Amino acid sequence: MASVRILTQGTIHCFPPGLKDDDGKTVNAEISAVAYDGERLLMASDKPIPGADRSAVFALPLDANGPDDTRLQYLTTSRIKDAVKYEDFALTTDGRHMIATTGFDRIDDQTHELNAYNHLLIWPLGEPEKVQVVDPDPRDGVEGSLEFRRKMDAAVGKPYYKIEGLAAVPSSKGDGLLLFGIREQGQAHDDFEYVRRVIGAHFIINDADNLEFVDQLHDVFSFDPGEHGGVKHECGLSSLEYDPYHARIYLLTSFETEHDGKETIGGYLWVMSLEDFHEGRTPTLVTQENGDVLEFEHKAEGLAVLDRERLFVAYDNDRNFELGSVDERDERRACEAPYTILGLV
Repeated sequence: MASVRILTQGTIHCFPPGLKDDDGKTVNAEISAVAYDGERLLMASDKPIPGADRSAVFALPLDANGPDDTRLQYLTTSRIKDAVKYEDFALTTDGRHMIATTGFDRIDDQTHELNAYNHLLIWPLGEPEKVQVVDPDPRDGVEGSLEFRRKMDAAVGKPYYKIEGLAAVPSSKGDGLLLFGIREQGQAHDDFEYVRRVIGAHFIINDADNLEFVDQLHDVFSFDPGEHGGVKHECGLSSLEYDPYHARIYLLTSFETEHDGKETIGGYLWVMSLEDFHEGRTPTLVTQENGDVLEFEHKAEGLAVLDRERLFVAYDNDRNFELGSVDERDERRACEAPYTILGLV
């Protein structure tokens, strides 16, 4: 499969219209992570959604008409609420646990004030109240996956990086191979390059329902989208997704560029077999049914496999409110997140 058609597009109301944060600023839906458990979509904004009964992470049913945001439920367990800047979700290979990662793009070793940005979490599917921190700091009372961060620092080899992809794939070692997609790396948050780099480590789920790595984080895959003639913009990796129905990997890339004062956002979708992925071969750029390159008109940041024939794409457009072909309206409300459901051709 290298072609898709658009089946459905629309917007999801993620919280009440006009919601303000503690500073009185309007809260904006910035959906960066999505997963599907067979019945419900799990989604997350990379910015907090304020309110005692709200969270940046929420679930909603998916029916024949699309996502039903009238039945949206927030995941309000404290460990889930406390983590900031969610970037991706992944189901374990046996489908029994959900894993979530934040961006790991900032840290303060002295004050620990930025620990919320450094969380790798796991919980039994359907039981978010049992969430646990993966690979935490060995010091009691210091919150965050700081031991994991130390390992990722060594694997990336750069002072600055941002994790935006997460996927668990089958492996003959342990319970699977956990993959982390790196979007940015460099010397600092304002001195980096966009990359499409995947780092991974094998893992097991222990008797306490937590994840343990059984080997070191190491480079698994990378590619250069610019080698494909259909790619017009420099882009970084924005999501990873394993397709268990066809034993393949999807890689989502997105871009945000500015030329002559005008911002252009969008993204591309790539696919390859799991075998080709492990062999380091070049992924295939997904096209539309007519053969043209599929270039998203929005900043594609979240991807979920719904079934054998459908994919769900969520967009994080930041402060860009244009809806384009998603809706007949010109602009979305700040509380709305645009999405697309694709059908495989």
